Amino acid sequence: MRTQIFRAVIMGAPASGKGTISSRIVKYFEVKHLSSGDMLRTHILNNTALGVRVQGFINEGRLVPDDVMMNLVNEELKKLPNDNWLLDGFPRTRNQAELLLKNYPITCVLNLIVPFEVIVNRVKGRWIHPSSGRVYNTEYSPPKIAGIDDVTGEPLVQRADDNPETVKKRLQIYASTIEPLLELYQKTGLLQNFHGETSDEIWTQVFAYVSNFIKPKI
Repeated sequence: MRTQIFRAVIMGAPASGKGTISSRIVKYFEVKHLSSGDMLRTHILNNTALGVRVQGFINEGRLVPDDVMMNLVNEELKKLPNDNWLLDGFPRTRNQAELLLKNYPITCVLNLIVPFEVIVNRVKGRWIHPSSGRVYNTEYSPPKIAGIDDVTGEPLVQRADDNPETVKKRLQIYASTIEPLLELYQKTGLLQNFHGETSDEIWTQVFAYVSNFIKPKI
């Protein structure tokens, strides 16, 4: 059944392909992609009042409080009252999820499930463009020119924490913190799981599912 407005959350472990799947949803459907990480970086780079506050939490090694994150997201969502959107990187806690559901009707939650051993191998070939956050992978989604960002022509870098041991720790943390969110979304009937080892494999499933709500562009 097609709905008038499609509002979704995309979830998945670090390096599970959320960026790739999100970009394809934007390409094939009339959907705005909102990344909480991009929002935070923009505020910090622009030295806004919120950005200064967030930078303070980061400098102290503290998590950004739920109310601050919700205010940040609200500011962006208010600009899209009649648009379809896909929220990436938020919510990260059950409290954030409950606040979001209280303020917005959510169509579904797209949960990408990739085996952890596949993710560990995947990050070995990951390169990023620091200022924009664009992510490439030498095996799955390589840049047009090796080591160079497609858009700006600037050099790509590998993050210091993109090594197997660090990634394993991040995955363990993700696994230990995600359960409350999954329980909430399962209980509300919003959770949709998509299994696969590659983004192409998962994308076929996601495309078919989202097509139930929005007519593809092509």
